Amino acid sequence: MKTKTLAPPTEEIGSANAALNFDGLDEVLGFHVRQAQGTMHRRLIETLASVDLTQKQAGALWLVGANPGTSQIGIGGALRMDRATTMAIIDRLEGRTLVVRQRSTVDRRRHELYLTPDGQKLLVQVKKLSREHELKFSDRFTAEELKTLIDLLGRIYG
Repeated sequence: MKTKTLAPPTEEIGSANAALNFDGLDEVLGFHVRQAQGTMHRRLIETLASVDLTQKQAGALWLVGANPGTSQIGIGGALRMDRATTMAIIDRLEGRTLVVRQRSTVDRRRHELYLTPDGQKLLVQVKKLSREHELKFSDRFTAEELKTLIDLLGRIYG
């Protein structure tokens, strides 16, 4: 097995130019998935800071907008979050008057989620910011490569 040396991303090492021997770590799939996810996540955090949302909050807002009347459990399941995290996110969005909870008329134990007019306006901004963010990464691939990458990554978590 050939061992490569990789220099850490410039923004994380400042002026240091030392390369590290990764001793095979650079051949571990999880390492590369985590590096890619971390890079995209950090940049998305910076992007969403302009509208004072976290990635999970933006995802929840997006899903509620696309699925009016959905439940917290549905949102949490789709975003792979536990109940406590999901409730905290919905509480935060509700506190900002972006989302409202309404008791279901079909199942009184269930709360349905809807965007408020402010939530709908913010969602338009979030989608625009997300498209701009995505282009910074998706433009590095052809349409066919991007589809293949998405399909391949889906095999890991699907």
